[in-house]
Amino acid sequence: MEITVNGVSYAYGRRHVLHEVDWVLRPGVTGLLGENGAGKTTLLTVLIGLLRPAEGVVTVHNSRSARSLRVLGDDGDASGIVSADVGADLDGNVRFGFVPQRFSLPGHMRVVDVVAYTAWVNGVPPRECESAAYDAVRSVALGDKAKDRVRSLSGGQRQRLGIAAGLAHDPEVLVLDEPTVGLDPGQRSRVRDLIAEIGQTRTVVLSTHLLDDVSYLCQRVGVLARGRLVFDGTVTDLERQGATEERRTDGRRSPIERGYERLLDNVGGIE
Repeated sequence: MEITVNGVSYAYGRRHVLHEVDWVLRPGVTGLLGENGAGKTTLLTVLIGLLRPAEGVVTVHNSRSARSLRVLGDDGDASGIVSADVGADLDGNVRFGFVPQRFSLPGHMRVVDVVAYTAWVNGVPPRECESAAYDAVRSVALGDKAKDRVRSLSGGQRQRLGIAAGLAHDPEVLVLDEPTVGLDPGQRSRVRDLIAEIGQTRTVVLSTHLLDDVSYLCQRVGVLARGRLVFDGTVTDLERQGATEERRTDGRRSPIERGYERLLDNVGGIE
């Protein structure tokens, strides 16, 4: 599944947050980096169709089925199915899954019931929702927790449950906003392994501040600064941005950290 972003701009009133973004997303895991305020969440929201760009289009190539979107809101309730109309030349339909950075889950519900509900919200026929939920729960290694209450889960298990909810309707594209934030090292490792596995069969877009997540997971990475895509390439390409920089005496920065910092220095960071 390939997605092409052409000349996408967006503004909240008079405040422009995206400026003529061009980007191509291909199967596998693609990272999106940028400082706070760079426009990452806005770009993801335009990509999945929750916001219509002021200018530009998002084109989806070679889709196989109707596009829908599930968003887990802060209150844990379903926000419904969102229209796919993100651009005049949208090429066909595609199912998107979206797991935002912050979401709540109803603690009194069983794990499998939460996922079955998200499957139903996203158009899975009612008679198939339970089966789809069990498949999704097993795919994130929570099969043994399927009948447990959500309140009993650890932080890492809750994050995997959120991903299961995003997968319940079998999306072709999965968009993840800061999926490992706040997790301890063991939990983060398990979630990263899960994302890597998902990326073998789907197009995954991963927004994060954690550069080691990008190094571990991503085939390609884009960098936003001041609402503009200032870099699009491989992790190795990003590391090369800092290749000529002398290492600080503490020696603690990795190649990707040096490359990312040098890139932002060169483009002026954020406003």
